[in-house]
Amino acid sequence: MFKNILIPVDFSDANQKALSIAVSLARESNASITLFHVIETISDADFVEIKDFYMKLEKRASQEMDALAEPFAASGITIRQKTVYGNRAGQILQFALERKVDLIVLSSRRISLDAPVEGWGTISHKVGILSQCPVLLVK
Repeated sequence: MFKNILIPVDFSDANQKALSIAVSLARESNASITLFHVIETISDADFVEIKDFYMKLEKRASQEMDALAEPFAASGITIRQKTVYGNRAGQILQFALERKVDLIVLSSRRISLDAPVEGWGTISHKVGILSQCPVLLVK
């Protein structure tokens, strides 16, 4: 069913659960997985001036994605990594569209029923509403 699964990661504990579910789905349909991390850029800042800072973040992201994927190395599932710069929700949606992603598996924090409006600004909500492909939110 799914051949190209995208997992946006922010290196929170919830990412491991999303990856585990995605690997299970990938096994069923011989799909590949892309771990995707967006380094949010500082608006109105000159990229060149803080390039070293961004490069450190990118190196750390690569190490974190290696650690996330390592427990699944023997699964036989192809797990790629991609790091980009920009707006998180926008970059996730753009990448999914350009790469013809079939499914986005995204960790999502629980929204309080006492204040549900506070959840409307989350990345998972934006991606879930605006994505052109199915989105699985993992709580």
